[in-house]
Amino acid sequence: MNMEITFAGGKKVNASYKGHIHKTDQSVNAGGENSAPSPYDLFLASIGTCAGIFVKSFCDQRNLPTDQIKLIQSFEVDPLTKLPSRIGIEIQLPADFPEKYRAALVNTAELCTVKRTIASPPVFEITTVLI
Repeated sequence: MNMEITFAGGKKVNASYKGHIHKTDQSVNAGGENSAPSPYDLFLASIGTCAGIFVKSFCDQRNLPTDQIKLIQSFEVDPLTKLPSRIGIEIQLPADFPEKYRAALVNTAELCTVKRTIASPPVFEITTVLI
């Protein structure tokens, strides 16, 4: 699989993959125009939205309404590395959500592919090639 990364002027960097263009930019403080999320913000969002699609699928399979469900993602940053040291996802459920599904819903959110990738990180290989 390949994803094409291109530069779109200023601090904008785009990723083309599966027919979609994922646009990124840096904040004004970092020299960008803040016209799109930063790559790091997209990374963080991918964690929560991945868990969200697993929660949504779980509920859809059981005909459970999702209009009142939301996920709140929080994280703590290590002051030395400036990297997240803890990421939490709280699944907020309506009061009438069936108790018998709560633990299974958490287990399902744990299956998120993004989370599993972070837990078992791939090997990164960065090379150059002349064209």
